[in-house]
Amino acid sequence: MEFSVTKSNGSLVAPSEPTPSTTLDLSRIDRLPVLRCNARTLHVFEPIGPRGAAGSTIREALSKALVPYYPLAGRLSSDGSTINCTGDGVWFVETTADCSLHSVDYFKDVTTIPFDDLLPLHPHEDQGVDPLVLMQITEFEGDGFVMGLTFCHTICDGLGAAQFLNAIGEFARYINPLTVTPVWHRNFLPPPQLPPPTALPPPHFTLPDYQLVQANIDIPFDDRITRLKHEFTKQSLKNCSTFEIIAAVLWRNRTRSISLDKENENREMKLVFFANCRRLVAPPLPEGFYGNCFFPVTITASSERLKRAPIVEVVRMIQEAKGNLPEEFSDWAEGGGGRKTGDPFAPPLGYDTLFLSEWGRLGFNEVDYGNGPPVHVVPMQGSPVIPVAIVGGLPRPEKGVRLMTWCVQNHHLQGLVDSIASVFPH
Repeated sequence: MEFSVTKSNGSLVAPSEPTPSTTLDLSRIDRLPVLRCNARTLHVFEPIGPRGAAGSTIREALSKALVPYYPLAGRLSSDGSTINCTGDGVWFVETTADCSLHSVDYFKDVTTIPFDDLLPLHPHEDQGVDPLVLMQITEFEGDGFVMGLTFCHTICDGLGAAQFLNAIGEFARYINPLTVTPVWHRNFLPPPQLPPPTALPPPHFTLPDYQLVQANIDIPFDDRITRLKHEFTKQSLKNCSTFEIIAAVLWRNRTRSISLDKENENREMKLVFFANCRRLVAPPLPEGFYGNCFFPVTITASSERLKRAPIVEVVRMIQEAKGNLPEEFSDWAEGGGGRKTGDPFAPPLGYDTLFLSEWGRLGFNEVDYGNGPPVHVVPMQGSPVIPVAIVGGLPRPEKGVRLMTWCVQNHHLQGLVDSIASVFPH
């Protein structure tokens, strides 16, 4: 269904009270060049009052949340090493749509989402500002709203962004003081001993000639996932998570799908996902820390081994790699450059490397502005050349996993969908 939106000009929302005017150092992870980007998401909610209430309620709560989270109202320094706490604010846009959310089925089919209409435009070029956070509230005709969010990844990771949104939700529900008090604490790693990234030659990456296509695969929670967990426990005498099962199935079956046209070719396949390292820091980072603290876990296997491996074996490979995380993170933290295997934050890019991200435990699905958690949360579309998959949840009230992927070319798509359906039949 086609519809149109009417956007306001947008404005800056500043902290509701005076905040410190200072400069704060960012951590070594925050400063990674790979994080100099914006993460964009859509959050679909049921109404919190009559039409117009969502925009005004969230604007007021946002202004209050920016008092304890005052660095988010500041600006990133030109070299990306510090935050200038100016109190200028975040960019806020209010929008109305000429249809109901019910008429578009609350965007449960993500292929129908007009992302450009629901995400805020960056005001830098025509407004002369460069905020760390941009937010757009699009109110539909009486039955809900969509929050479009753009977040500078340098300032926080997914857990940190969700913590901030939960704070806005608590202020919107008149909960004060906050359940979680934000903590800056960006000095948890020693300074790097190797030359800074700017002194190293930039990585060489030739743009591939392939085009990745989107696939959304819904996997309900049923006996099949439970049976795979029980099978792993029986053989390994250890438990495994739903994420590990889904990761193993996707990595193995994607490898099978993209090898159909090159059956006899043995390739080195990689799976990369990012693990929360808050508890690997000594002492562990305090509750309320909202910066970046993660490290890539990389698993490597030959395509021939991977294609033939049972799911239990692939899960075991994933767990073994996760078991090496404390040592690898410590080595990187102490040396600053991944001395043993090169830069771990710069894995090889190409069709044989699959990047996987878990969204189910970040906290976005717990945000409540007054009428319960979101119907669902949708990440912005992935790259057309970097194979990516996101493990999220099914829209409420369904229970299960939604795999949102941009990880295969069109001629491999049906093979991937069919092979996963054979493991998780509906």
